[in-house]
Amino acid sequence: MRLLTSAQAIVESLRLEGISKVFCVPGESYLPVMDAIRNEPEIELISARHEGGASFMAEGFAKASGKPGVVMATRGVGASNLAIGVHTAYQDSTPLVVLLGQVHSSFSGREGFQEVDLEAFFRPIAKWVAEIREPPRVPELMQRALRIAQTGRPGPVVLALPEDILKKEAEMNFGPKVIRPKPRPSVPEILQTEALLADAEKPIVIAGGGVKSSGGESALQRFVERYSLPVMAAFRRHDVFPNNHPHYVGHLGLGMRADLLKTVKEADTILAIGTRLSEVTTQDYSLISKEQTLIHIDIDSETLGKVYAPGLGIVADAKEALQALQTMKLWPRWQKWMETRRQVYKDTLIENGTVNQQLISILQKRLPEGAILTNDAGNFAGWLHAFYQFNERNTYIGPTSGAMGYGMPAALGAKLAQPNRTVVSLSGDGGFMMTMQEFETAVRYEIPVISIVFNNRMYGTIRMHQEMHYPYKTIGTDLGDVPFSTIAESLGTKSYFVKRPAEFEQALDEALGLDKPVLIEVEMDREQISVTSTIQQVRARYNK
Repeated sequence: MRLLTSAQAIVESLRLEGISKVFCVPGESYLPVMDAIRNEPEIELISARHEGGASFMAEGFAKASGKPGVVMATRGVGASNLAIGVHTAYQDSTPLVVLLGQVHSSFSGREGFQEVDLEAFFRPIAKWVAEIREPPRVPELMQRALRIAQTGRPGPVVLALPEDILKKEAEMNFGPKVIRPKPRPSVPEILQTEALLADAEKPIVIAGGGVKSSGGESALQRFVERYSLPVMAAFRRHDVFPNNHPHYVGHLGLGMRADLLKTVKEADTILAIGTRLSEVTTQDYSLISKEQTLIHIDIDSETLGKVYAPGLGIVADAKEALQALQTMKLWPRWQKWMETRRQVYKDTLIENGTVNQQLISILQKRLPEGAILTNDAGNFAGWLHAFYQFNERNTYIGPTSGAMGYGMPAALGAKLAQPNRTVVSLSGDGGFMMTMQEFETAVRYEIPVISIVFNNRMYGTIRMHQEMHYPYKTIGTDLGDVPFSTIAESLGTKSYFVKRPAEFEQALDEALGLDKPVLIEVEMDREQISVTSTIQQVRARYNK
């Protein structure tokens, strides 16, 4: 038992869990917590320019570190600004602890200054929401929040902190650090899986974020090598399996080529591990049919059957499951099927000469081993998803939620989590402008990330859909000419403006040699609206 203020107990709970970074936009409602962090040498406070940016930093930090991200904001105004990061963490299954200042307890319910019912506000997009009302319970509720964020299907938790409790002292009793449960399949479940796979002629594995969060990438590789199984990555989980491995057959993302989709459609048995089989992964829930046998393994029982009723559903940690399933007595006979689908994937990587693909090839060639890439939402990311080879684990961070403004702030969080690795963010001009103020945060804290902005002066993804449904009727999607490279220079760092691949390669090489934030603005062809189509081609298809 220790006599501490509530604010000190909050910070001590974070320290005991090994949290080294806390992100925020300062607010007067939780000043005692900030002061407690100032007095804690093991925790650094990163003050951002906008709560949305701070939440993306914390989410990116969590993905890169494997520890919960922590973000703080004040009352209703700050809370509403960071809600986008909470939603992203919820859809991406990222452990995130959100600490929100709240009005004085005696003002509650009176529509006090900036008051919002935070529990009601966040309940639909968080795993757990609560308010700390009694100082002695601070350790209990903080450690419960940290446990909920990390166990089962990871996700965001939200704690409201009435400002009057933060200075109050009490005897605080702390429990042990969180240990994540790792359930394994039962013997009957292993035998059932073995029986279903024994009947399969064209099986496939779909691997998702649960494999990554369990640290099961190596176990996945050993498993599929043992049984000659092809692997596809769920949406924006590219690095779950080495893309250059002979068993890798593609990524289930947006704008997919029909020949890659055939790999799933032709499969008679699907082993889905650590994936919620999202809308994008399953191509609007249309990819898997009732005729296929589905074996679904996930840490969260509510995920099983949420989209597709499995022939066999197993609640288990992905790594533990993959290790347990290697005891199956199966004779691998799917080598030809796997090699055929691998060749289909390799055929999609053939260079077609577009500038966008050349830029991705340069990144592939020039980035050092272990480099981490983050990306925003937008059509520009299609070239990254289609052509970049993620051959090492924990090298990709992207929002399955499709949040714009994510890429650069998430890169800051990733770099703070992995300071010895190169971190590069990819953004379109639309998304970058939403959180570009955080580039000043990078400069102020000397966080050396490389931010690449693909500038075509429009909301490209929406423009594509606009042309698909209302060709020639452009409205709302054209953007002004923003000199991103000039703005970066004015913030006191290095920037480049490039138009051609050779210029981009030179700029990237120079940026890799600088130990400071760098921005590379790339002038893009507005006509090349997606990986597969120009605007004129989209219009032509509509006219047919």
